[in-house]
Amino acid sequence: MSYEAPSRRLVLKAGLLAGGGLLLSLHLPRAARAAETPPGAESAPFVPNAFIEVPPTGKIIFISPHAEVGQGIYTSTAMLMAEELYLDLDQIAIQAAPPDLAKYKDPLLGDQATGGSASTRADWLRLRQAAAAARIMLVGAAAARWHVDPAECQVARGVISHAGSGHTVTYGAVAGDAAGQTVPTHIPLKPASQFTLIGTSAPRIDTPAKVNGTAQFGIDTILPGMKIGTLAITPVRGGTVASMNTEAARQVAGVHDIVVAPDKSAVAVFGDHMWAAQQGLAALNVTWAPGPNGDVTIAALVDSLDQASQHQGVIAKHTGDAVGAINAAATKLDAVYQLPFLSHAPMEPLNCTLHIQPDQAEIWVGTQVPVRAQKAVATATGLPQDKVTVNNLYMGGAFGRRLDADSVEIAAALAKQVSYPVKLVWTREEDTRHDYYRPYYYDRVSAGLDANGKLVGWTHRVTGSSVMARWAPAAFVNGLDPDAVECAASTPYDVPAEFVDYVRHEPQGVGTGWWRGVGPTHNLFVVESFVDEIAVAAKQDPVAFRRSLLQHNPRALAVLNLAAEKSGWGTPLPAGTGRGIEVQFAFGSYLSLVMEVTVTPQSEILLKRAVVAVDCGSTINPDTVQAQIQGGLILGLGTALYDEITLADGAVQQSNFHDYRTLRMNEAPVIEVYHIRNEEAPGGIGETGTAAAAPALGNAIFAATGKRLRRLPFGNGQLVA
Repeated sequence: MSYEAPSRRLVLKAGLLAGGGLLLSLHLPRAARAAETPPGAESAPFVPNAFIEVPPTGKIIFISPHAEVGQGIYTSTAMLMAEELYLDLDQIAIQAAPPDLAKYKDPLLGDQATGGSASTRADWLRLRQAAAAARIMLVGAAAARWHVDPAECQVARGVISHAGSGHTVTYGAVAGDAAGQTVPTHIPLKPASQFTLIGTSAPRIDTPAKVNGTAQFGIDTILPGMKIGTLAITPVRGGTVASMNTEAARQVAGVHDIVVAPDKSAVAVFGDHMWAAQQGLAALNVTWAPGPNGDVTIAALVDSLDQASQHQGVIAKHTGDAVGAINAAATKLDAVYQLPFLSHAPMEPLNCTLHIQPDQAEIWVGTQVPVRAQKAVATATGLPQDKVTVNNLYMGGAFGRRLDADSVEIAAALAKQVSYPVKLVWTREEDTRHDYYRPYYYDRVSAGLDANGKLVGWTHRVTGSSVMARWAPAAFVNGLDPDAVECAASTPYDVPAEFVDYVRHEPQGVGTGWWRGVGPTHNLFVVESFVDEIAVAAKQDPVAFRRSLLQHNPRALAVLNLAAEKSGWGTPLPAGTGRGIEVQFAFGSYLSLVMEVTVTPQSEILLKRAVVAVDCGSTINPDTVQAQIQGGLILGLGTALYDEITLADGAVQQSNFHDYRTLRMNEAPVIEVYHIRNEEAPGGIGETGTAAAAPALGNAIFAATGKRLRRLPFGNGQLVA
């Protein structure tokens, strides 16, 4: 065994469950001591407040600090726990953690949140430490009962045995005794050579419930006496209700109530079912006063970004004299890249079920931020935060949309006006038109090459909204948004002189938020596309050029070489077909993607093949890695081809999947994933494929057509312009 002390910020605490079980949690540092069992503790009621519960009988319960958003985190983190507890996955049950920032804060995100491909990176040590400490205490309790040395005991599937005496006992049978054990200060973790679960392709534990229909998503909630509601929100941000026909709406069969948000930005109709609510809302015939943003257009917003990008911003990186090197270079390159506003478009539209009473409230919702959801209800109702109970359910997609709790606050502001429970469901149109969108980015890049085609200098100016300034203002320091420049201020490449700066420019009448891999999805498109442009100017093969810049980055070089090899890079292709490559270090993982595409004479872009090489360090479940790369690529490719949010007269023009579409099954390429395995610290994986898609696709289109597309989406007519 290898011994690792708990992280400086994480110390273990033990306690009793009702019925005599063991509760183990991670807390802020304090001196470890033997736990004392007060009289009657085994029968006293206990409120779960930790990661592990060991009941006297039945499965061990893992209270997951991260939400299941389809990324397989319930399975991966359960594997971490089971590995150190010497259990199999079928012996663990999972519950979503309640809102509790003190216990469940993600150390990487600084919030009780699920996002940023951070879950595995945050949980890799802390959950294994919690599980290993529980095992030590359980074994210690059994050894004390038998008067033997704990080192002589073995564990298999939650059964502790002592070969010398022939004693055996289950975890549950000694759980009450274990709470009296001294909390270990040195925690033995299994070395990788002894893993039996970690690194194996375990089936997802949430699959059976999702297949047989018993899994509960937010939209599935049904409560006694519940009414169903739907809403209309002002089409123009900042607008208000001007008029509505309440009498006509009340004439619709099944309609019960019509409520207006306190700021008059939204109206909801509550009825016996969704049809009644929708028909009542249609009969309401709401008209809106647009307010100050009624003249906003996408053209005006882009023009304002262009103007802002012409002024220096806050410096994110400054090494050498990049500007001087470029000015003196034999070959100079300049380009402008643009990325549009993007909606999240989850398959399950926003929804929230609430029962608000005078002294308490309870909500059922799928959220990435349970504490923020709890605060949102408290803010809207005036209730103390601890009087709001949050039931966090499965999410049918999120991609960052459920990192904001605005829909919960709107629901609470409307539902508090009635006495019965309400499930408020957004239509697809409201969901699309009232999103917090991925920012529109307008980037200027420049580079210089010497007479031998060597890169001598690079500049990159990022201009766009700051999600960080709104969502996590403490991380927005001195005007710099670290997410906005991620993968721009730090690339895998050796460049003699670099200058990267950031210009914050907030769009009028548009809210911006986290999208699947916000900073990297933007900056990797710019950086990797421009690297290809530089390679062409240097008259070098794009792979060979990248190799020359990665001589001091062996992990990045390894994924580049593997992707190139497996894709058949350099072998002949038919006319109109091309390969494009990109390489990245993002979310703690290295990845390289080769896209192979055909562009028809009619300028139709056909996705033929995607070859991915990935090094994400220590891997918990290889199947999850492959699935997340495949899903991320599908999202990223569809978005790169088709998607953008535009505005006219202050209102979003897109509304549903017909004009904000995803990649269809017949359009998807063959996807091959090749995995470099090692024992490095684990990296994130959920957003890597999404971030890789656009640059590799753009480079492949150039290889097939000779035309460089610097503005997303690619399928908006640029090839025929």
